[in-house]
Amino acid sequence: MFSVFRLYLLLALAGLTCCDRSKPEPEPVISAEIGNPDSLEGAGSVWVADREGKPGRLFLCGTIHILREVDYPLSTGYEAAYHYSDKLILELPPGSGSGPTMASRMRELGQYSADSSLEANVKPETWAAVKKWAESRKLEASSLNRFRPWFVSLIITSTEYAALGARPDMGVDHHFETRAEHEGKPAEGLESVEFQLQLFSSLTSEQQKDMLEQTLTEISIISQEYDKMIAAWKNGQMDDLHDLLYREAERFPELLDLFLKNRNLTWIERLDDMLKQGENAMVLVGTGHLASDHGLIQLLKDRGYRVRHHREVDL
Repeated sequence: MFSVFRLYLLLALAGLTCCDRSKPEPEPVISAEIGNPDSLEGAGSVWVADREGKPGRLFLCGTIHILREVDYPLSTGYEAAYHYSDKLILELPPGSGSGPTMASRMRELGQYSADSSLEANVKPETWAAVKKWAESRKLEASSLNRFRPWFVSLIITSTEYAALGARPDMGVDHHFETRAEHEGKPAEGLESVEFQLQLFSSLTSEQQKDMLEQTLTEISIISQEYDKMIAAWKNGQMDDLHDLLYREAERFPELLDLFLKNRNLTWIERLDDMLKQGENAMVLVGTGHLASDHGLIQLLKDRGYRVRHHREVDL
């Protein structure tokens, strides 16, 4: 199963392995061209929100924060959203992943004080599983022992996705943020880096242990489930995405509220104001924020906006 925990971990993977933009940028990956069906790669997870007869249009673009080269080109919906938008709205302000600041802060929050350790705070069998995983990846378990369970979960997940070739600098967010920077298109963030990091550090001890235990349990199926998620995302199959991302959510209602529901309720106020002011923007957020009854698509519909898949809209 694709654990709800892993959905939450994806939020911070880009920060843990953030890109240092002092280094040369990789060769750009190109989205499919607008109106060129031969270049189309699936229907895409792109929806358009507006009110009939009123100015203002938001392109709700479900993103995956880490991708592989093989996952490009993106569907034409992303290219259209970028082309017809005056600015980008990202989860984090542009440049948040630049340099070592975010990763350093994450490690600071994820580290135990000198008188404690991971081994002392988890079950013996959990620590044994961590050591076994570290050995399989040719890492020293002692280097993980100083970190809290949520941070070790992040390290494990990041390492496993990296083994699949999935990288933050290939993520949809990074792709369009970099492009907007080069082309001078404005971009804004919905929340701060510190806010996102505090989400993880606010987890209770038991929640962190559950997260680590489930991460260790799911290592063997990450590749299979990742491919399923990418296929559903590329084809805009929201029912399938919902099943993949939320099938265990009812077991962890507090986490669902913390990482998704509450954030969506905050974001919807900003998006509502933008539409009322007649703005045109490309909104790039994790696909999990769209694929639920409390997702941004449904919240906008509840406020009287029409939300349609980009293929249903005459742009």
